[in-house]
Amino acid sequence: MQKRLANWGNFPTVASEESAFTQEDQLRNFVETNTRLIARGNGRCYGDASLGQHSISMLRYDKFLSFDPENGILETQAGVTLDQILDIIVPKGWFLPVTPGTKFITVGGAVASDVHGKNHHVDGAFSGHIIDMDVIIGSGVTTTCSQTLLPDLFCATCGGMGLTGVITRVKFHLKKIETAYIRQKQIKAKNLEEVIRLFEEYKHYTYSMAWIDCLQKGDSFGRSILIVGEHATPEELSSAQQAAPLTLPAKRKLSVPFNLPSFVLNTFTVKAFNWLYYGKNFKREISNVVPYEPFFYPLDAILHWNRGYGKAGFVQYQFVLPLEKKDGLVAILKRISEKGWGSFLAVLKVFGNQDSLISFPMEGYTLALDFPVRKGLFPFLDELDEIVLQYGGRLYLSKDARMKQEIFWKSYPNANRFAEIVQTYNTSQRFASLQSDRLLLTK
Repeated sequence: MQKRLANWGNFPTVASEESAFTQEDQLRNFVETNTRLIARGNGRCYGDASLGQHSISMLRYDKFLSFDPENGILETQAGVTLDQILDIIVPKGWFLPVTPGTKFITVGGAVASDVHGKNHHVDGAFSGHIIDMDVIIGSGVTTTCSQTLLPDLFCATCGGMGLTGVITRVKFHLKKIETAYIRQKQIKAKNLEEVIRLFEEYKHYTYSMAWIDCLQKGDSFGRSILIVGEHATPEELSSAQQAAPLTLPAKRKLSVPFNLPSFVLNTFTVKAFNWLYYGKNFKREISNVVPYEPFFYPLDAILHWNRGYGKAGFVQYQFVLPLEKKDGLVAILKRISEKGWGSFLAVLKVFGNQDSLISFPMEGYTLALDFPVRKGLFPFLDELDEIVLQYGGRLYLSKDARMKQEIFWKSYPNANRFAEIVQTYNTSQRFASLQSDRLLLTK
């Protein structure tokens, strides 16, 4: 069935032939008899990595295959979403080993993007917790791979944006927890220099991230709120929470019912939001215990929040710079401040070592920003790309919607090896997306 598809940024939108399957033999037959295919989960990546001429929707491929509650091992089909997993594992005392900022992604999408979270500096990316997985490669054969079994296929599939084939099954380790709550600490930082110092001071925390006000200048340049956390113990809960430590109270969800007019997002409203957000913490340091959902997934409480950026959509721009290249972070934030195009959502995190062949994280700082699509945006982002490249960084493929191919090939040191592995398993370039064509990984 042909339909117009877009991912979470609502840019770009493309006409695509979409097919869905519940049986693996149907899916294998489809792969064997078609070309220019790309698997698509819940559409929560931001750019065009899962958009193409033929889209394979994995949302009906959503069965739980096994769960070992004693050892914390879960096995699912690729279309299962993280929120479905959390509903089952949290009451049993387990949590996801790594989770991004939304629980509405599929397991297959988590692998294809090799998602990271607030704990990368401690626990790495999602790929580091996978036991094994199945991939339907270009020949139509279902192939099992792991870090020791066909490791080339495994490492090129983790973060490979679906170009090695269709992920159908994933088995992975979970993280043991005692409660469904997080012991959280928030610390206000008056500028960028202070928040970087605080990241170092609080690096022993499992989870950490910072919100940054991108529009500040002078002594307040890069003012931030650092948020760190640990899974709470039963003793740290209130008496009411202790009655059901692994169960969260039900909450109503808000929703953005339609695309807001583009004029709603402007320098004035961003400045006002940043002033209110920074000012909400009336003390320099606040410590409390919160449910895991607002800590890990604050925006999931607002359904369709992407509509707030208007009908033209938005681009999420996420880059990472090496740990010793903090000057690059300063240069990019100064350029954004000078332009006056601040972001409502500006999130800074620290990464540990690179996990896999084509994985986005490297040891350093990563900043994610949202920009509404508008006149002049792409030339401006091209300028930022050059700064990222100058300081030895790279962009996140799962967020990318417009990067030029030369930026990709210059910034990912293993790009050539990745392309070789893709050619080995992606016979006849059967799997291709708008992104892979744009970056010249497929043609």
